[in-house]
Amino acid sequence: MASFPFPLLVGDIGGTNARFALVAEPGAEMSDHEHRGTPHFPALQSASADVVRHLPARPRSAVVCAAGPVEGRHVNMTNAHWMIDGDAVAAALDLEQGLVLNDFEAQALSLPVVRPEWLHPIGGHETGRRVGDTPGARFVLGPGTGLGAAALLEVGGRHFALASEAGHIDFGPVGPAEMAIWPHLETGPHGRISAETVLSGPGLARLHRARLLSIGEPAPGIDQSAVVERAKADPHGAEADTVRLFWSLAARYAGNMAITFLATGGVTFCGGVLPRLVGLLDAEAFRARFEDRAPFDKVLRNVPTNVVTADDTVLHGLAALAAEPGRYALDYERRCWR
Repeated sequence: MASFPFPLLVGDIGGTNARFALVAEPGAEMSDHEHRGTPHFPALQSASADVVRHLPARPRSAVVCAAGPVEGRHVNMTNAHWMIDGDAVAAALDLEQGLVLNDFEAQALSLPVVRPEWLHPIGGHETGRRVGDTPGARFVLGPGTGLGAAALLEVGGRHFALASEAGHIDFGPVGPAEMAIWPHLETGPHGRISAETVLSGPGLARLHRARLLSIGEPAPGIDQSAVVERAKADPHGAEADTVRLFWSLAARYAGNMAITFLATGGVTFCGGVLPRLVGLLDAEAFRARFEDRAPFDKVLRNVPTNVVTADDTVLHGLAALAAEPGRYALDYERRCWR
């Protein structure tokens, strides 16, 4: 069984931003977060070395997650130029141990430590159930630079995360309103319309432009941040209408994934753009779209849905894994850096 000596460096590496913190000992509070722009560094080694200079102590091990598929000790990031090599990072920082996880594998493994006060329920809780209250798979997803998705299972009393690249599945229109929009959608960087082409931060801007074009309006060249800020400033404006459509598409996608994984333990949105859009969420409309999956509508009616509003839950999850690695079903021998 792997052992992760403390002080521990934890890191959440996205296509746009990388966040780090130091945990002095198991169960201790984290240091203040250190933020770095992923595009501003050539590799994790240089970014983390820059971070370590500002920490209160030097880490002896590291557990980080990154947006991309994991192969042993390596991650080739999907939406950034980094190829993370665990051996190289351990050597550069003189670490005794390390581990890299897929970002949503880590988000799934963090679900057991998510506190109720970190959650915003999305309707559908007539039974009083919350995510994790009942047995069954739990599903976690989040539109950020891309669209991450993973499931959490219990295997032999240990937490097992099933990572996925479900954000890259094809995603088509349903109903006349969506069919009118789809011809105007710009394809993503890979030349096709996948779920993350629409359900991501950049996807929100694509969706806004396509929706306006579909109704004969000029499409401004604004990014997702501008769409979010204008939507929050004017809940009756064009950007707010796009955000409501975004929530509707997120509900449809989440319902499909809940069926795929039989996620009776709940569906959780985390990270990315959605926590900033909770004020424009119509919970009743969301649940109606989420549950509209005959013949499984009765099953989905009892599946709780939540948004994580705290921004550091995955770092808490990484620290919990390092403190008690035996509670997690991971191939440590193949994946640990030392």
